[in-house]
Amino acid sequence: MSRTEILSQKQLVFQRFKKNKSAKIATFFLLFLISLGIFSDFLSPCKPTIAGADKDYINGAPQIPRFWDENGFSIRPFLYSTERTRSIETNFRWVETVNKEERRYVYFFVKGWEYTFLGITFDRHLFGVDKGQIHIFGTDETGKDIFSRTLKAIFISLAVGLLGLVIKLFMSLLVGGLAGYFGGWVDSILSAITDAIRTIPPIPLFMALAAFIPDTWSAEMRFFYIATILGLVDFPTLARRLRTHLLSERNQEYILAAQLCGTSTFKIIYKHLLPSFTSYIIVDTLINFPYMILAETSLSFIGLGLQDPVNSIGVMLENATKTDVLLNYQWYYIPTLFFIALVMAFVYVGDGIRDAADPYRVQK
Repeated sequence: MSRTEILSQKQLVFQRFKKNKSAKIATFFLLFLISLGIFSDFLSPCKPTIAGADKDYINGAPQIPRFWDENGFSIRPFLYSTERTRSIETNFRWVETVNKEERRYVYFFVKGWEYTFLGITFDRHLFGVDKGQIHIFGTDETGKDIFSRTLKAIFISLAVGLLGLVIKLFMSLLVGGLAGYFGGWVDSILSAITDAIRTIPPIPLFMALAAFIPDTWSAEMRFFYIATILGLVDFPTLARRLRTHLLSERNQEYILAAQLCGTSTFKIIYKHLLPSFTSYIIVDTLINFPYMILAETSLSFIGLGLQDPVNSIGVMLENATKTDVLLNYQWYYIPTLFFIALVMAFVYVGDGIRDAADPYRVQK
């Protein structure tokens, strides 16, 4: 006797998503990168601000730990001690002298600079060296550790994108929900507002808004300012789609029954109309999240977004635009690899969820 199993909508979506190999791999990388950002302080051997700069290793090349050399094998990974000097023979560039007789050993769960996580102060870090500092991605022109800055930049860029996305969802649900449910003059006014926002060219708008940012603003103020602008500029598209959906759904029999029962307008929109559009909202959110990160990165890259000392991916890429960096300090571009991986992971996961959101579609 055969057994028939009835799956819910969520189970059907999950089953189909599991069959998408590229989406599953992208989910693993996405969770890995998000974890790097969340636990960036613990994973960073150096403080990512100017306070943690290594003045003796400015524009230093990446330091790769090793286990053996001509002096023998070591169970614990180590680095060589180095001395850096300038001379007229090298056009006053740094010349690094390696002392292979003096090793600096790598230790795990070492004590270091203090940081706060979930309101608790810690001073333990995943790894460090017994003498000086370790820079596995090298350092920049101020001596700041690029590895530590990259992990912090992932967290900041994700936070800006998330905050911008929350503002976008709130405005889309508010404007699209009211326009689609009430229709009439309410729909006309709100639709005119969203259409007007969509016609504004983004780059001139951002340039104008950047001109009004006071120099006295803190990094946190600029953070919230940029995230808010990104959310307000990007909400009209989802609001229009939500409005169109609600215009067709508001005359359904279950909505009329709820109105006859005396259900409030807010409850009808929140409890009955929005759940019918939830799957699309989730898919749209995941697909548009990388574009929020791209927008923040682009603004910071051209000098209109976050600025030093904030560690965002756009800020780090902006620092890598100099010709001297391209010719001599190529490790400045290492954060670009993380940026590409982060955006591609979001894109593949979003595509996977979009395909899985319609589990009854015949797969080719």
